[in-house]
Amino acid sequence: MTTGTIEIDDTALAFTDTGGPGIPVVYLNGQFATQGYWRHVITGLGPGFRHITYDERGRGRKSGTSADYSFETVVRDIDVVLADRGVDRALLVGWSYGAYAAAYWASRNPERTIGAVLVDGAMPYDWLDEVTEERIRTLFRRLRWISPVLRPFGLMPRLTADQQADSNIELGRIGEEKTLGPVLDAIKVPTRYVIASGASFGSRGDEQERIRANLDTVTARNPNIRIHAKVPSNHGAILRKDHAAIAAAVREIVTLDRD
Repeated sequence: MTTGTIEIDDTALAFTDTGGPGIPVVYLNGQFATQGYWRHVITGLGPGFRHITYDERGRGRKSGTSADYSFETVVRDIDVVLADRGVDRALLVGWSYGAYAAAYWASRNPERTIGAVLVDGAMPYDWLDEVTEERIRTLFRRLRWISPVLRPFGLMPRLTADQQADSNIELGRIGEEKTLGPVLDAIKVPTRYVIASGASFGSRGDEQERIRANLDTVTARNPNIRIHAKVPSNHGAILRKDHAAIAAAVREIVTLDRD
């Protein structure tokens, strides 16, 4: 196993690479989450795979801060991580925000992508409006008081409240049907969704379930994309409680690739 940092632009990304000859699986974190969230999935898949995790800019305890936290930079950083680790072709597994990054990267790099597992994310839906945008900014302003307490443990990013809000609002824009829909339509590799149940942090009522229901139009348009499983846990607990379903989706894609 190798750990360290990958230098890029004005920052450095903390990574862990289990190494070995197994199929490389690159894990893409939730918006402000860390690589430690994947431990249950990694354990479930076992040592037959090469597991590569990393913390995005300003996340975790070791990745450096940056002047650029844009989504496009997150997608470009995948290339840098793969190049640094000497990986030509990988299977991507992304949760929440990471699912969007996986979908965008896979659509642009079909020859380098074995497949993608999108965990309760990358679901096209027009949920962002002026009222929701203000609700997001208010939420992160309130969280800024507890952030300094959680930050040393890697539980909150080293982004300001405004930077966190900007990132969340940008996610709403890249997830709109007119923007994300064509990205998903362009995916040419096996892609499987594992979706949660119930609400997620910051959502209201059945908002999240309505977003998930929109996946039917995605799978109808692109035969490469299927819903592997809808699991009982909610958005925040899915990696811990339903890691077996995520691991099973990974194995299904590996089987398809070998065939």
